[in-house]
Amino acid sequence: MLTGLATATQGQGLGIGNLLILLLPLILLAFLMMQQRKRVRQVSDLQTSLQVGEEVVTTSGMYGRIVAFDDPAVVLEVSPGVRLRFDRRAIGARAPQASGPLTPGSDAPEHPSPNDGPVSN
Repeated sequence: MLTGLATATQGQGLGIGNLLILLLPLILLAFLMMQQRKRVRQVSDLQTSLQVGEEVVTTSGMYGRIVAFDDPAVVLEVSPGVRLRFDRRAIGARAPQASGPLTPGSDAPEHPSPNDGPVSN
């Protein structure tokens, strides 16, 4: 009679444990699917809100300004007079805004590098 009671208690404990083992991966999968949907929605919103004249970055890392839209493509001006045609889905993000215009000599390093001066031993 005692063995039947011990088996019944162990059976209930295993049921809850099995349920937890089943639920944890399902919760993880649901979380991953929600994150993926959010990412797809953000990319879709970006693609629909693009306008001529905006600075963008392609998924391969090329910066350019949108000059025209074809139906499946976008024409980017990457340098004065140089226009490239990209698939619209290749636009990864808007380009970050520059902090200000560069003046001549402002792109010089703030601190001299060790190779600038004579080598002292």
